Amino acid sequence: GGCLVLADRLASMGNLIMYEQAEKIEVLDDETVVAISGAYARSIEVCRYLKHAFKYYERLNLFEISTEGKLMEISRALSANMPIAAQGGVFLPIAAAYDKRKKEFGVYFFDTAGAKFQGVDYATAGSGSERIRGVFEYIARTKGPWQTRPQKEVLTDALHMLDIASKLDSATAGLKNVPSVVVLGEDGVHRLSDKEVESAVKALKAKN
Repeated sequence: GGCLVLADRLASMGNLIMYEQAEKIEVLDDETVVAISGAYARSIEVCRYLKHAFKYYERLNLFEISTEGKLMEISRALSANMPIAAQGGVFLPIAAAYDKRKKEFGVYFFDTAGAKFQGVDYATAGSGSERIRGVFEYIARTKGPWQTRPQKEVLTDALHMLDIASKLDSATAGLKNVPSVVVLGEDGVHRLSDKEVESAVKALKAKN
């Protein structure tokens, strides 16, 4: 019934912690949510460009840009960012999108050159993702496909994996600060409050 997007709140530069309340989930429009990783400032700048690009297209053509068009715009932005990425300004997003025409949800990830890939029903990005990607597949095989499971269970597993990733990767904050959680549904975007996320974290810790 939708996509759940989760991110920690730590912005770092190499081994330096820059900010512990960073927002790493950007809502581009009512049907598109992007989780960012890489150089934080550059990621925010590119997301701002994408928001304006979507609106500009609509005003210029008098109809909304398609989901495929949005994904192509993200790929184009990544390709244009290559010279800056080579200097350390890497931007690697995950995009959750709802196609109103097809009434379908999709989860997409990209490489630094802008190549687009569609995840089966999950995707990860960031330094901690390398340590945790296999756990996603293990859970899918033991508990069933992510897309068939209730949102509450998916959130619990996602928080659990974020906590594990933080133990294996110094650039991942884990549950130290309340993670950001956004749900993309057919009716638009809903950002979970800190209290809702804190409640899920407490329930997880009580089990462990």
